[in-house]
Order: sequence, then C-alpha cells, then structure tokens
Amino acid sequence: MEIEDYTKYTLDANAVGDAAGYITEGLEGCYLQLIDDAPVAVQMPQTVTLEVVETAPELKGATATKRPKPAKLNTGIEILVPEYISTGEKILVSTTTGEFSGRA
Repeated sequence: MEIEDYTKYTLDANAVGDAAGYITEGLEGCYLQLIDDAPVAVQMPQTVTLEVVETAPELKGATATKRPKPAKLNTGIEILVPEYISTGEKILVSTTTGEFSGRA
C-alpha cells in the first residue's frame, strides 16, 4: 500500500520472486516499479526485521565456537543464525544475501 495516498497494489508472484520471504505486515521502505500503473517489480530495503519462530536451543559452552544453526523465521524462510540466537528473538536479515545481519 502506498503510504502517501493509500493506493493498494496487487503483485504477481513473478514480480515478487524471492523477496516474498521478506515481506511482512507493515513493512516500509519497499519500492515498486510501475508500468502503465501496473506493478512489475519490487525493490526491498537492505535489511528487514523478522522473528525466529523455531531453532535449536543454545548449547552451554558453545559460545566460543562460531557454528551457525538453522532457524525458521515468521515468513517461512529458513536461514543460518549464530548459536546464541533463540526462538522468539527478532533479527535483521539481509535481503540481498539472505543472511543473518544482527539482532534487531
């Protein structure tokens, strides 16, 4: 939805592509490419804030290692996160690489 005039746009799955895994309710900073008032592409912000909904618990004494572990996010995508990240935390994810960028 356009913030200035509240115009709603419906995007084709081909126009969204891999960015679908980063789109959440209330996401700001996206730009649409329009041709004849029809959206054809979307540009995402550099990072988005997503919530970890499922990941393995942290192992005691494992903080000295830099082994990543898989984590499922609230949009359904799965990425690798550091061992100190736990379920319920909000993290920053790079939309260009799809990798963990830090805690939100």
